[in-house]
Order: sequence, then C-alpha cells, then structure tokens
Amino acid sequence: MTDESSPDRDPAATASDRLESSSITLADHEGLLGEVSELTGLFAHERSYFVLGNYDREPIRRLNLVVDRLNRRPDAYAFRMVDVRGDWDNGVQKFCLLADLVTHVVGVAEREPSDFLVEQGLLLGSEEYAAKSYVLKREYSDADHPYGWMQDGVFDLLEREDRLYRWETEADLVEATDRIP
Repeated sequence: MTDESSPDRDPAATASDRLESSSITLADHEGLLGEVSELTGLFAHERSYFVLGNYDREPIRRLNLVVDRLNRRPDAYAFRMVDVRGDWDNGVQKFCLLADLVTHVVGVAEREPSDFLVEQGLLLGSEEYAAKSYVLKREYSDADHPYGWMQDGVFDLLEREDRLYRWETEADLVEATDRIP
C-alpha cells in the first residue's frame, strides 16, 4: 500500500492521479500536463518553489523579488501561477496540480484585497501541502489588525511550525526569503 504523503512518492504521479480523479476531460488533462511541461526547470532542479501572492502593481514587484531570490540558488527553480500558461477553467485544480509538483510552496502575504486567501486555506487543508508551505507575512506598523481572522489562524499554525517569516521593508523581505530552505 502506497502512502500519498510518503517522501518517496513521485509528485508528478500525485498530480496526475489528482487530475485523473477530477471531472475534466482526457483532452483537458493532456492539455494541462502539456502546459505544466513548459516548466522544465521544475523537473531539472533539486528544489522547486511555487510562489503565491498578490498580482497588483506594487505587490507583484515584491512577489517577483521573491521569485528572483529563490531562482538565484544553484539547485532551485521558482515560478508563479501565472507562469503556467493556458486556459484553466478551474483555479483550484491548477493550484493543486502545481502544489503537488513542487518541493516548496511559498506565499507572500500582504493586506491588499487580491491576496491569496483561498490558497492559504488549501495549504492547510492537506498535510502534504502544509508540510511544504512557507509564508512571508508583511507586518504593518500603521495597523493593529491588517489581516482577517482566517488569515491570522493560518499564520498562527505556520508560525508554530517555524514556517512563517515576517517582513516590513523590501530588505526584510529579501532576508526572510533567504531563510526559506
């Protein structure tokens, strides 16, 4: 019997199993796998980072900063969800497929409204995702409670596992990113 959370389990097999058990057509399945195969760095490096966050004008600069820092590591490949092209009707399926394939999921949390709140719930909804998730949480000196109670719960759980790194400035963000394994 194979345990899906086993470190020996092939992430590509897990992703494929998840796609096969979903309600998409065979043609859609093949198309999705073809689009993911464009991420050749994902399969050519020891570590891979799926970086989540806000795509608004200012926050995406910081998101790209995190991707750049992680890609500077000689044995690593980092990417964002938008780096996988194609028409994905179901964002949750896309997220799950990509999260299955990587060794690390990294979230950059800011208080802006288009943050990755849904993905944060998915990260903790699975032991497999929670075990490889890290969040870079922006701290705000001008706000007492910048995040909602749901996000605070996610942050608390990640902090207990030493998977939460706090930052205020971009220099802090660089340092926090460098602490991610």
